Amino acid sequence: MVEVLQDIMQEIEDVIDKVKDEELQAVMAELDKSRRVFVAGEGRSGFSARGFAMRLMHIGYTVYFVGETITPAMQAGDVFIGVSGSGKSASVVNDAKKAKDVGLTVIAVTSKPESPLAEAAKTVLVIPGTVKGDTGEARGSIQLLSSLFDQSLHITLDALCLLLSRRDHTANENSNKKHTGKRYIYCFKKKEGIRIGQQINGRNERKNPCNENCTCSKTQ
Repeated sequence: MVEVLQDIMQEIEDVIDKVKDEELQAVMAELDKSRRVFVAGEGRSGFSARGFAMRLMHIGYTVYFVGETITPAMQAGDVFIGVSGSGKSASVVNDAKKAKDVGLTVIAVTSKPESPLAEAAKTVLVIPGTVKGDTGEARGSIQLLSSLFDQSLHITLDALCLLLSRRDHTANENSNKKHTGKRYIYCFKKKEGIRIGQQINGRNERKNPCNENCTCSKTQ
């Protein structure tokens, strides 16, 4: 069992070594907090895409996952990030093309640089992990289906968020305040965030800890 784990770790390391720094830098250049970000993905890679969207939110970006009922309409100037190992996921490719037509900057995250998704994108981040359609020598993995791509994708997108947080001078403490497990309100009088549920004056606050005359209302 340990040998299998070591083989998997080696596969992931081999893929990560092939991710190009210039492609990461190109993606970073398109992302800043003044632009809304729309993320799309299907299946297992879609789960990683959702995790990526959540982490972007944690570090201060306005981000939405395409297909959710609360996701607003895309507008020119926004950024679209499509995630698909094969680069052929129908809904992701279609959303990317629509985003391009509307005037969004399209970023593709895929293992296939010549795929339909990559062709629709201005910027492509290639993570050359094995996907389910690969056969024979192209597989290059002992794992099932697209496991290697999914694992490498998660690590690469987490690394991208770390690089963005360093560039934007976003500390871990700031990200923690935006974590979905904790709700904060911002008090304009005290000029600080106060976590709902924390101990204030010896009691556990379950709602707005400020008095009714306070103007604070913004949830962070």
